[in-house]
Amino acid sequence: MGVSWRCCDATACRAAGGAALRQRLEAEVGADRVKPVGCLRLCGMGPLAAADHADGSTELVAGVAGERRLDLAHPFFLLQRSVVLERCGLVNPNSIEDAIAQGAYAALDRCRQLAPQAVIEQVERSGLRGRGGAGYPTGRKWQLVAAQASPTRAVVCNADEGDPGAFMDRAVLEGDPHRLLEGMAIAAHAVGAAEAFIYVRAEYALAIERLRTAIGAAEARGVLAGLPIQLRIGAGAYVCGEETALLHSIEGGRGTPRPRPPYPAVSGLWGLPTLINNVETFAAVPAILREGGDWYAAMGTATSKGTKVFALSGAIPHTGLIEVEMGTSLRTIVEAMGQSPPGRVKAVQTGGPSGGCVPAALLDTPVDYESLQSLGSIMGSGGMVVIDGSMAMPELARYFMRFCVDESCGKCLPCRAGTVQLAQLLDRFVERRATAADLVQLEQLCGMVKATSLCGLGQSAPNPVLSTLRFFRAEYEAAIEAPIAAPIAP
Repeated sequence: MGVSWRCCDATACRAAGGAALRQRLEAEVGADRVKPVGCLRLCGMGPLAAADHADGSTELVAGVAGERRLDLAHPFFLLQRSVVLERCGLVNPNSIEDAIAQGAYAALDRCRQLAPQAVIEQVERSGLRGRGGAGYPTGRKWQLVAAQASPTRAVVCNADEGDPGAFMDRAVLEGDPHRLLEGMAIAAHAVGAAEAFIYVRAEYALAIERLRTAIGAAEARGVLAGLPIQLRIGAGAYVCGEETALLHSIEGGRGTPRPRPPYPAVSGLWGLPTLINNVETFAAVPAILREGGDWYAAMGTATSKGTKVFALSGAIPHTGLIEVEMGTSLRTIVEAMGQSPPGRVKAVQTGGPSGGCVPAALLDTPVDYESLQSLGSIMGSGGMVVIDGSMAMPELARYFMRFCVDESCGKCLPCRAGTVQLAQLLDRFVERRATAADLVQLEQLCGMVKATSLCGLGQSAPNPVLSTLRFFRAEYEAAIEAPIAAPIAP
């Protein structure tokens, strides 16, 4: 039959000229031999297309003219372990028929033959933890929602991905939207929910378009068994990634957080017990139900099971989307997969504005919840930015702090005013006009904002400052103005 092509039709490749590449391929082999698919992973080399040959071999090409051949035997590809992304880049995101042919909704069919408690037990056995950043055990959360006395419950997907440098959830939404719908439907069966919502930011226009198409097709085929799944479009407020602010926004109010308890699992959307997970968490569930919780738990580490999707970007040759087993070292990701020459990396920023910087000396740190937390960083939702020597760490900290200033909802004083004061102090260090007293105040103010802010945005806003102070303190001290010496008396 000759060659057929899978042409990346995700946002990154579209921006790099993917439409021209696809049109050229269609002209060469015919439109019926070219399939639009989701992310093909090596985003920085886009636009990308994969050629599937009749003998079963595959080659990956890049560029509008397909002028570059990429090595699929490179560690960037070989070291990935696809679970969440197993169909991304293979399935046409606009075709429910293609998705079903590749296994979509099979796990949901199996799930409906099981009692809800049996489904929850498989998720608990898997050891899956929430991939939105907090790392709370998913099965435990499902169990808590299911145990509530209310006859009505809700399921909510937090797709309000907003970290700078993060595009993991976007890749799933654009490349395999039926996977998310299936995971949410399994969750609804497990906890006894009668309705479901996906909260996604308006900037994700292509993701919204494909979700609408997928929901309509799933409803028409009846694969969701009557579970209504509604889209709620957010205006792009970063704070709406916090679950209580997200719920307020869905309800039609201003997206501001509220004190907890009660937690959403007890009293969430319109007072109902509400299960909230992010896109990647739901997307891992179909594979867990298909293969079993023990299969998933066999991957990763003792306390961080399974795989994790990362958006790898920054000062490295290979940037894009990766999915690796938990416990993979930062060095493996940055030097082997990202192809950074040894000695070039200064630090790796993980967790976005809520995370911290891991210095090059600690690149052998395994990527898991506890290891990153011990270094003052977090895994977060999966942003991973590689930093080289051209970046001053006070300037990096100021970038993230200014982001938090812009995104603070203003509800609580520590975050509303504290982040502004921190940004102003960081200005002094970047401009090399700080004093020793400024350094003391910077550390003290970080502690106050972290301890007294209402929600996770303010509580984690000081993390980039604290981690850079911990590992790169000399750069802050070098920015302190030396006192002017008094003139010597004649």
